[in-house]
Amino acid sequence: MAKTCVNFSKKCGGCPLLALPYPRQTAEKQQRLQKLLGGFAPVAPLRTMAEPWHYRNKAIASFATQQGKLVCGLYAEGTHKVLPSADCLLQNEVLNRTLAAVQDAARACRYTAFDEDKRTGLLRHVVLRCSRKGQVLVTLVTPGPELPGSRNFCAALRKKAPWVVSIVQNINPTLSSAVLGNREKTLYGPGFVLDTLCGLQFAISSRSFYQVNPRQTEVLYRAALDAAKLTGKETVVDAYCGIGTIGLCAAPHAGQVIGVERNPAAVKDAAANARHNKLSNAKFVCADATEWMAAAADEGLHPDVVFLDPPRAGSTPECITAVAKMAPSLVVYVSCDPETLARDVAIFARHGYKAKGFTPVDLFPQTRHVETVVLLSKGEVDSKKIRVEFSLEDMDMSEFQDGATYTQIKDYVLEHSGLKVSNLYISQIKRKCGIEVGKNYNLPKSEDSRQPMCPPEKEKAIREAFKYFGMI
Repeated sequence: MAKTCVNFSKKCGGCPLLALPYPRQTAEKQQRLQKLLGGFAPVAPLRTMAEPWHYRNKAIASFATQQGKLVCGLYAEGTHKVLPSADCLLQNEVLNRTLAAVQDAARACRYTAFDEDKRTGLLRHVVLRCSRKGQVLVTLVTPGPELPGSRNFCAALRKKAPWVVSIVQNINPTLSSAVLGNREKTLYGPGFVLDTLCGLQFAISSRSFYQVNPRQTEVLYRAALDAAKLTGKETVVDAYCGIGTIGLCAAPHAGQVIGVERNPAAVKDAAANARHNKLSNAKFVCADATEWMAAAADEGLHPDVVFLDPPRAGSTPECITAVAKMAPSLVVYVSCDPETLARDVAIFARHGYKAKGFTPVDLFPQTRHVETVVLLSKGEVDSKKIRVEFSLEDMDMSEFQDGATYTQIKDYVLEHSGLKVSNLYISQIKRKCGIEVGKNYNLPKSEDSRQPMCPPEKEKAIREAFKYFGMI
């Protein structure tokens, strides 16, 4: 049954498929998956949700002053206009109640919203994380270390929302679009919230990467573990491991697990989660997945199973080459983007790894996103058959010309630098690097038109994305 939200008509952008009945949403996702992936192997029916509402365990809201009052809520899509808090249909209901309590407590303390232009004010954003038991971590983001009356704020918030178990102040003085900074102070509680996933406990902090739909994440991870066919003896590598969720879920069923993650805070969390769950057969390495996998392959590491769970931009040809050199019996790839998955499965096929089947899981109802697990195994592959049946042209993958789409570049920059970049900025840097762009793409409408030029920090981030995708 379709539902309505007051912010949907105001272009919130959080649930673009809200007006489409859920069965139609899932049917369209299934068709897209079949079109992109069906040429490789069978695509199983999409694993859907019985109640596709209030599944998100994370919320991010921004503060503003409207009609003389402090408000907090989501940005309207593509803008910095704050839409005052409403009962979001995607967020866990306890997060909606917490957001209202944060706003009330901040008003009681006479806190002001940060003004990006004037560089005045106190509160920038609030990030909420909740456990399946309804306990909540609140992270207030401020431009500087000062937070006058922080004890009063904590007391006022706890009185209105006693389910809040921890309150953290995150300090972000930058002018970038990144929500969180690198410094934090714990104002109340332990600084994290404990959640249970697949029978294990995970400490979730403000900056932890943790899937936002816990019910469907268990479905996803069980599909990945079922594909791996672990017997308790295998050496497992978990690349792009984040805080170690997949690797630690595999550890009770494996001989040893090696997790690889470039984010130092995530690696620290992963090691702590291993200790908390008494899993002594899992260790975690802080390194870029591509670089570490290539070095480990050169040193002769031959794991039995490799899990890959890369960001939306997908893996890299170098990482896939390194996996193939390691020669595991099975590769289990968990993807959040069917297009980059199709690209990477085609690369794996050229290395002799054939897809055995795709298991899609709807982690993000009311949006276009979908997660997919694919099992890849080593076998004899006819290279001519790959070119004929699995060519990128046959799959309408023209978007991958020049290395990556504009959307993939934007996602990579946001994931790795916290910066939001526009198509205009990307095309400007493409021209600087001598990369072909469309003949009339992003040209000014008249010779007198003035276009904003890409700032240096964003140019640097875009160039890093070009390097990642092998474009320069």
